[in-house]
Amino acid sequence: MNKPGTKPRLLAVAALAISLSGCATFSPDGGIQAVNDLAQAKAGAPVKLLRSDADRRALDELLAARMTQPLTADDAVQIALLNNRGLQASYWELGIAEADLVQAGRLSNPAFGYQHKTGGGTTSIERSLTFNLVSLITAPLATRIEGRQLEATRLQVANEAVTVASNTRRAWVEAVAATQSLAYARQVAAAADASADLGQRMRRAGNWSAFDQAREQAFYAEAMADVVRATSAATAAREALTRLMGLWGGQAAYRLPERLPDLPAAPREMTDVEQVAVRERLDIRAATLASQHTAASLGLSRATRFINVLELGGVHEREGAERQRGYEITLEIPLFDWGGARTVRAEAVYMQAVNRLAQTAADARSEARESYQAYRAGYDLARHYRDVVIPVRKQLSDETLLRYNGMLVSVFELLADAREQRSAVIAYIDAQKAFWLAEAGLEAALGGRLPATTTQDHSHHRAHGVTQ
Repeated sequence: MNKPGTKPRLLAVAALAISLSGCATFSPDGGIQAVNDLAQAKAGAPVKLLRSDADRRALDELLAARMTQPLTADDAVQIALLNNRGLQASYWELGIAEADLVQAGRLSNPAFGYQHKTGGGTTSIERSLTFNLVSLITAPLATRIEGRQLEATRLQVANEAVTVASNTRRAWVEAVAATQSLAYARQVAAAADASADLGQRMRRAGNWSAFDQAREQAFYAEAMADVVRATSAATAAREALTRLMGLWGGQAAYRLPERLPDLPAAPREMTDVEQVAVRERLDIRAATLASQHTAASLGLSRATRFINVLELGGVHEREGAERQRGYEITLEIPLFDWGGARTVRAEAVYMQAVNRLAQTAADARSEARESYQAYRAGYDLARHYRDVVIPVRKQLSDETLLRYNGMLVSVFELLADAREQRSAVIAYIDAQKAFWLAEAGLEAALGGRLPATTTQDHSHHRAHGVTQ
């Protein structure tokens, strides 16, 4: 028995389902462009998803070009964002999230049923075509939810790229400082070797006591031990940087600058570090989207708590010569599971996300304050060594040398002054390193690169201006 309008309505439902299933499509770049825009703004370098051999060859050409000169911090960051394989793996998270979004916009496949029965001289044939109405009803909401999830994934991936960039800057500072310290340790060891050799010759001539000679030999032995320690530290720091940049083989033979950059002419004055951190940090934006995503999921749970499986289908049945048409609706009866557990769980997950967001924001504010104080203290200490300690030590060294040339002080005092210089220079290198590490930490705490400072003042004393 046919019901008027049944077939047109079923055809309309089928047409709507087919049209909705084709709404979501994949982006041509896999979603990497949005991450690239954020990375450019926050890390100062581009990102790229390596999809083909051509992409890898282009990267190899870039690496070869960078290897022709000492790597700057910006060079290291650019290489890390392109060549770090762990980061490349994270970039593919975008493809997974985008696939989930496309899948959410596609309806469940219709089910076709066919029954063929014979007996008693009759033949019964039943055909049915069933659509899942829940997926049809909730498809727009599910698409919005997965869209938020994709955006959250973009922020998470971009945040990971910014984190790798920050870690690379820190590693570059550590590696250059270790290289500079090693060069100075070798310089001190060479001077100590000369002092020890002088002591031996003066001892043989009868001009030095056994105590004086032993003191110079001990200083030489300590200087050689410092070289070994500095070599180990430089190797470890360089390898940490190498890992972040994803280099191996011949690529690991890159060169670094001989020394850290000079201090800027003045430190940055920032009175709104907390506001900048809350506004700019990607982890806060990602946590905000995560809470929104959870809230949307809660709404979906409530909408479907009583309708777990709802299907609409067309039925075409023939029994012998008699044909029957109609439709059927299958509705799950909430006899045992009323959906309350799912709703309570969704509410708990949402409140969990809200509290995590609040904690992330509180941590960001604290980290911003702490990092800025460390930055200012690091600048003040490094400037103190640059403007006070090193000039005074150099003045003492010059005066001691003048007195030695005028035969007013002995060689013992000259050598003792050289040993004191060593401690001051090492402390200055450490202070420089601490400042640049603090600046990288401040950038990480505020969510991206800081505005450029004034031109660096290169007229101040360099760390290697005081030598033995």
